[in-house]
Amino acid sequence: MHQEHVVPKDRSAVRALLRLWPYVKPVRARLFGAALVAVVASCLSLVIPLVLKWIVDGPVADSDPGGVWLGALYLLLLGVAEAVLFGVRRWMVGRPLAGVEASMRGDLYRHLQRLPVAFHDRWPSGQLLSRGTTDLMMVRMFLAFPLTFLLVNATTILVGFVVLLFQEWTLGLVLLAPVVPLVIICSAFEAKYAAVARRAQDQVGDLTTVVEESVLGIRIIKGFGRHRSQSDAFRALAGKLRGTELAKARLLARIWTLITTLPELAIGAALVFGTIEVADGRLSAGTLVAFLSTALALRWPVESIGFLLAMSQEAATATERYFEVMDAAEEEDTGRAAATAAPEAGGMAFEGVGFRYPDAEEGSAPVLDRIDLHVRPGETMALVGATGSGKTTLTSLVPRLYEATAGRITLDGEDITAMPRARLRELVSVAFEEPTLFSASVGENVLMGAEGAGEEELQRALSVAQAGFVQELPHGVDTQVGEQGLSLSGGQRQRLALARAVVGRPRFLVLDDPLSALDVHTEALVEAALRQVLAETTAVVVAHRPSTVMLADRVALLSGGRISAVGTHQELLRTNAEYAWLMSGAGAADEAGAPDDAGVEAGPQTTPAHEAEPAPGTDPTRPLGAKAPAEESSTR
Repeated sequence: MHQEHVVPKDRSAVRALLRLWPYVKPVRARLFGAALVAVVASCLSLVIPLVLKWIVDGPVADSDPGGVWLGALYLLLLGVAEAVLFGVRRWMVGRPLAGVEASMRGDLYRHLQRLPVAFHDRWPSGQLLSRGTTDLMMVRMFLAFPLTFLLVNATTILVGFVVLLFQEWTLGLVLLAPVVPLVIICSAFEAKYAAVARRAQDQVGDLTTVVEESVLGIRIIKGFGRHRSQSDAFRALAGKLRGTELAKARLLARIWTLITTLPELAIGAALVFGTIEVADGRLSAGTLVAFLSTALALRWPVESIGFLLAMSQEAATATERYFEVMDAAEEEDTGRAAATAAPEAGGMAFEGVGFRYPDAEEGSAPVLDRIDLHVRPGETMALVGATGSGKTTLTSLVPRLYEATAGRITLDGEDITAMPRARLRELVSVAFEEPTLFSASVGENVLMGAEGAGEEELQRALSVAQAGFVQELPHGVDTQVGEQGLSLSGGQRQRLALARAVVGRPRFLVLDDPLSALDVHTEALVEAALRQVLAETTAVVVAHRPSTVMLADRVALLSGGRISAVGTHQELLRTNAEYAWLMSGAGAADEAGAPDDAGVEAGPQTTPAHEAEPAPGTDPTRPLGAKAPAEESSTR
């Protein structure tokens, strides 16, 4: 997944870099001090031509060897002082700027944890990684070098030209002639280089995404022999990046050539005119030597302008990319005010809940539409539906991984949007369909499910999940499972994810098909232990198999983005054709007519009103008609 990369038309490098001030402010004294030291060091180089003038017009003209040696000593001391001062500058900025980079990276990481899941759905991980690594390195390099030396070199050039004009104003004007063309050239260069720099850094993010996906998906690549296609994709992106980098190099080559050539031509012209004036006796040889030495000392400050501007543009682009993420709105801790719920509205209730993904096309059907469902306190509700019916989306709304776009969800009568997220996620524990594990020990992965849980809770959770295999690992619960837990089998990962969900004895439990990767024998053992846990909590279990459905007290059938039937497993088997078809496993080769093969009369069915308990405040006479699977809308 690659983003469309657009450079803002009203982009301002200065405005972008000024946003770094809150991070730079705590270390501003060290940075200003380092800049002052660098200015003094750079200006010392302008004293050297004055010493040369004294040597030529004095000891050399007077044939005084002692004076020449004294002048050489002065030059040596000035050179050593300049080198020491530049070393001090480097020492002064090293530690504070490393701290600035660390602070920005820490803020970015914390912000990413607080951004909604919808944000992460839209952004490729490689783009986020490149912002936290490459971009912040560019920012640190800018603060350490270009930021200081743009000031240092500007001061050096200004002081140098004042010295030149005092030495010989006519020759000084000759050297000032290229200034206007250079300013125009640098302005044009800055605009072009900004666009290319942004494109290059975005392409680095795309390339990082491809590399990351290839590393994480190496088993798929090897299993299907897709090395060549992945290599082709990598080479294509790498080729684009190479082309962009070459475009940057061409721009740098042009600006460097012009910035170098124009001052050299001016120095050459000044040398010719100066030599004529010395020959005519209007200028001393020492003055000409000092003038040319000063002009040569200004070569690097002038020639480095292109290099410094390029680094500044890259830093401005990196800063923009960093704040693109930082400016994204975090999850709000509280939402709309909660309406007063009826005292009997305990458990988990969905009242007119609707949901549409943020990136859905305008006018498209919602994924969930007017969901009304009440899970009684202590009850386990199985959620059944065809693939793509919205089961996982519905369960994601309970811990507010996504925000419902209509209606509300209550836990024991309290609207979840009025709860602080920290409290909500203490009440609700989730086991996702994809059991993600982290590069940590088995124990650390399980105990992520409950802050403050200890060894007793850990062993209980492992027992419930039938994760006795942990004791056979090299270091037991202290064994490192590796990135994504790929050193374990799919069933082992799923059992650890289930253990993580139950370790904290949550009041509300959401399980998204938690037993799909288990063999039938392990599944039976897990179900037996899980029944004890479910008896102590209010739970919603996404189920695809009858064995998982049997864990539940009641079943809700999700069809076409709505709850079409609610009842016990046996009741729905008798009265609902779609449910019977889903549970029978028949119809793999059949389509719309498959429900007839389940031994149940096809067509719309109605669950008796006393078997389906609607959410408080809803119409209890609402018909619960079932649709044939072929009629269901395709949703996420």
